[in-house]
Amino acid sequence: MNICIYGAASDEIDKSYLECGEKLGVEIASRKHSLIFGGGATGLMGAVARGVNSKNGTMIGIAPHFFDIDGVLYKHCTELIFTDTMRQRKEMMEQKSDAFIVTPGGIGTFEEFLEILTLRSLGRHKKPIALFNTNGYYDKFVAFLQNSVEQKFLRKEDMDLMFISDSENAIIDYFENFS
Repeated sequence: MNICIYGAASDEIDKSYLECGEKLGVEIASRKHSLIFGGGATGLMGAVARGVNSKNGTMIGIAPHFFDIDGVLYKHCTELIFTDTMRQRKEMMEQKSDAFIVTPGGIGTFEEFLEILTLRSLGRHKKPIALFNTNGYYDKFVAFLQNSVEQKFLRKEDMDLMFISDSENAIIDYFENFS
């Protein structure tokens, strides 16, 4: 299974997030799944990639050409694909992936998550989506989404389109048992 990771590029985050990211990468590779990611060397993208690499796992980085500068891209990708734009990058990541994990991140991660969730809600794909809720990072965001359901801006069924957990094992189990 090709598992896409969306997540922070910042190395300024608390180290506990990076440790959880590496554990997630180890779990992905240990279960013989492949990583699809934005190709970043830093933050949670880099942490997950390092975890996959530590188990000699397969990883495909997808990045726009303008990211090809020193220190930005993870140099140990099995394959590194370049695109012209961020939009092409996201589309290729979606096409190559069988499942999506949203780790803690910022505006780019939120945008990627909301797009992939919207596409699932619209029936454009049927792939599983998980929020990796490390350190309760997404608690308030999930509460916001639940409030949107209560206020009738979001359908309750849309909340059922994602799995929320702070356990990398539970997320991979969910993907492996997804039908």
